[in-house]
Amino acid sequence: MSTENKINYQSRQNKYSKGNNRQTYKKSSSSAANGSKGRNFNGNTPNNFKRANGKRPYKKQNRVPNKPSVKIAFLGGLNEIGKNITLIECENDIVIVDCGMAFPDGDMLGVDLVIPDFSYIEQNFDKVKGIVLTHGHEDHIGGLPFLLSKMSIPIYGTPLTLGLVGNKLKEHSLLNQSQLNVVNAGDSIKLGCIDIKFIHVNHSIPDAVAFAIHTPAGTIMHTGDFKIDCTPISGDMIDLSSIAREGDNGVLALLAESTNAERSGYTPTERMVSDSLDGLFKSAENYRIIIATFASNVNRVQQIINCAAKYGRKVAFSGRSMVNYMDVAGRLGYLTIPENIIIDIDMLDKFMPEQVVLVTTGSQGEPMSALSRMAYSDHRKVMVGEGDFIIISANPIPGNEKTVGNVVDELLKKGCKVIYESMYDVHVSGHACQEELKIMHRLVKPKYFIPVHGEQKHLRKHAELAEFLGMSKKNIFIGDVGSAIEINENYIKELAPVPSGKVFVDGLGVGDVGSIVLRDRKHLGQDGLIIIVASLDVYDGHVISGPDVVSRGFVYVRESEGLLEEVRQLSLDILESCANHGIHEWGVIKNKIKEDVSKLIGQRTRRSPMILPILQEV
Repeated sequence: MSTENKINYQSRQNKYSKGNNRQTYKKSSSSAANGSKGRNFNGNTPNNFKRANGKRPYKKQNRVPNKPSVKIAFLGGLNEIGKNITLIECENDIVIVDCGMAFPDGDMLGVDLVIPDFSYIEQNFDKVKGIVLTHGHEDHIGGLPFLLSKMSIPIYGTPLTLGLVGNKLKEHSLLNQSQLNVVNAGDSIKLGCIDIKFIHVNHSIPDAVAFAIHTPAGTIMHTGDFKIDCTPISGDMIDLSSIAREGDNGVLALLAESTNAERSGYTPTERMVSDSLDGLFKSAENYRIIIATFASNVNRVQQIINCAAKYGRKVAFSGRSMVNYMDVAGRLGYLTIPENIIIDIDMLDKFMPEQVVLVTTGSQGEPMSALSRMAYSDHRKVMVGEGDFIIISANPIPGNEKTVGNVVDELLKKGCKVIYESMYDVHVSGHACQEELKIMHRLVKPKYFIPVHGEQKHLRKHAELAEFLGMSKKNIFIGDVGSAIEINENYIKELAPVPSGKVFVDGLGVGDVGSIVLRDRKHLGQDGLIIIVASLDVYDGHVISGPDVVSRGFVYVRESEGLLEEVRQLSLDILESCANHGIHEWGVIKNKIKEDVSKLIGQRTRRSPMILPILQEV
């Protein structure tokens, strides 16, 4: 079943219009329902409304009860870049906002992905009414396959977002059992007691939205990732009028992204990149052009295609994620592609270098990305050299500067001309800077504020910005992964943390790699391994063969035979001593070998390899 057929295109008029949700009130048999205006059926005034001393009685006033509270729990996206997921709970109904993933850092050896801990969602599954998605970036949708493999939850998002989600679920064989519901910007949906309005915003990917989440406790505004771009490449400008309307009606709390909270001014318009690319295409007229950018940056790829068409070049895509994103964006009409301009990467050799543009992944220096493989001569279809003009159209994500620098160095060594400096204006951010954040705060006018989507320095800076705009510090909450808060029209307070954390995905394993495994991997990578193998007599425990010493990643064996012989002899002495003293507990024997051998190696080398004794009885 294709993604288009699977996605359930819901009609706003049929499902969400007020006319279809109107409650039918049955006429009561009370006097008021029959128009008697306070009198009973026989025309007499009820006792509680009788006049006293000829004066008109006071009408009984009904006290308006206090509004309920809303609970917000953060399973990711705070004090980190990526893994965004937030839970909004009111009157036993829960709505999940986004379900992202993060890429591993340098300490997570062998880990492929990092996803949120879904324990809290599993514990409250009966309350969950749906998942709403702000946009289609991996840090907002990448965790969905791992959540949906555990439980079935309806998903709501804009067309491009769900197109990308559908591709992802198809790869995990989950598409046929998933409930994908398309909602366009400007529409509203009702999930339990919570009504959610989708509001169009600008970002580096089309179809991004913010949410006005209307709960019985009040309105929660969640911006998602956004910027204010008055001249976007595709679509309309951010819907500031709808945001202002929500602010005028009263917003209880604002959850706003903080990625660029440290940067002053405004984020430049995406159209600035068009002018820069045009100039670079003109200067690279005799080169093959290779451009590395984020696969999800559909607007950037559209600009590249426009420049290629202007200068008579064909366009090819490299990298699995790039091909997948472009396939979905083109199929759903988010790319305008001139006829016969796209070619397969296998056809590159059939054209002169100055006739092609290769758009590829790898702008962050990822080891397995297409650009990295080209740089290290490991790409099966593309060899780079002096005739290549390479543009890296992205800024390094914090922490990736070294890997990007290594890739640039390798490309330069091969004679490529590489454009990566910010002075060429080949990239603009998709996130709001300080002045845009100020506009958002002024329009929304929230009673409470929770900065989200950023590391601690970003959250703190955004909180300071809110204080500068006049918000009381006691109305601002800076949380962490696992934080939960209760918000009421009268207060905001922190609750006990909810189950949360990082779950590592390594190959097909999800959650089977933890801190202990990572510690062992780091130990092995830093200090190496020594394996001591011996066979013992099953009756008296004396050594029958061995011990043999095997070293990996510790020392070069041929130059350290004396040290390894010392290790072998020490291990033999320990085994024989244990046998003579009647010690047959393998745990005790192994610990003794580890301690004494570790001490010997520390004295000789100042190193601390992992020591692994292996004993067997014969």
